[in-house]
Amino acid sequence: MAIAEYDVVIQRDAMSVYDFLLDARNLPSWRTGVRSIELESGAAGTKGAVYRQTIAGPGGRTISGDFEITEARPGAEIQYRVLAGPERMHGGYYLSTEGGSTRVRFALEREPRGILARLKSPFRRRMKAEVCQLEQLKSVLEKQSAP
Repeated sequence: MAIAEYDVVIQRDAMSVYDFLLDARNLPSWRTGVRSIELESGAAGTKGAVYRQTIAGPGGRTISGDFEITEARPGAEIQYRVLAGPERMHGGYYLSTEGGSTRVRFALEREPRGILARLKSPFRRRMKAEVCQLEQLKSVLEKQSAP
């Protein structure tokens, strides 16, 4: 199994961070590679909502990375699973309050199958690069809150 996680402390309250993360239209502002995203079914930002996402793939192609929200606890947690695309992983954002700030942990998990199961290292590197994009989220949100 390939697992990656990363956390940052953002100088914003937990509900502001949660609301920003829950609005999938914000993904392109901080996740490199997200080209487009739209709600496909369900109510936006709720458990069961499915999003059609186009992401950058190998060789400059775009590929599907559709996902479903599997858990949404206001101010605390958002979990999802990828439904389409080459890497069917699941993950989530986990928030905790630290004074006037919020600690956000981004965790991803994937179980490579078949011959790919022997190639765990490349998956871990890509997943680690994904979760480390929390630094960009921190930058985007803290710039928004600046006076």
